Amino acid sequence: MQFNKCYQENFYFFTTYINEQIIKNVVKFKNIAIIYNNKYIINENNFLEIKNFCKINNIKFFIVDNLRLAIKYNLDGLIISHNNKRTYLNVNNYKKNFKIIGKAHSQNEYFFKIKQNCTAILLSPIFKNLKYNTSKILTISKFNQISKNWKIDVYALGGINFENIKKIKMTKAKGVGFISLISNLKIKKPALFFK
Repeated sequence: MQFNKCYQENFYFFTTYINEQIIKNVVKFKNIAIIYNNKYIINENNFLEIKNFCKINNIKFFIVDNLRLAIKYNLDGLIISHNNKRTYLNVNNYKKNFKIIGKAHSQNEYFFKIKQNCTAILLSPIFKNLKYNTSKILTISKFNQISKNWKIDVYALGGINFENIKKIKMTKAKGVGFISLISNLKIKKPALFFK
């Protein structure tokens, strides 16, 4: 599977820290962005370590639900969680190419994320994972049904692993978001996932 090369990031990695193993695996990816995933308690040391790593390696850096820190630290964008109901100003004037990406589980949430000026959506959960019970899992068919008329880019999120990542090619997803895939990455070239 070849993701859309026109869009800068095809992979979104959610984390609150980095270590040697994560660094070793992240740099294997092209078109990856890192998302600082702790919106309640910011560990400043971890946050700045990730920020510096991203800067050195020319990797986009986002934060979840914290526009103030995104602006303060000159980040590349903001992820707005599905339960965040704040209306955001158009921050495109703040920084060129600043992105607002929404997380959504349904059609209704998609429409609200459009009102929040999101330019892309992470739609989840596409596959089974520990966070959601079975009734909440979208599956490929529901994912496609929900997103088929969406006018902005959509990314698959939730339960993505070695066994199911190739199934993303059956959707209109421009890429994927994940947490555990990085720590379990054992192959040299992530592009092999999509062949």
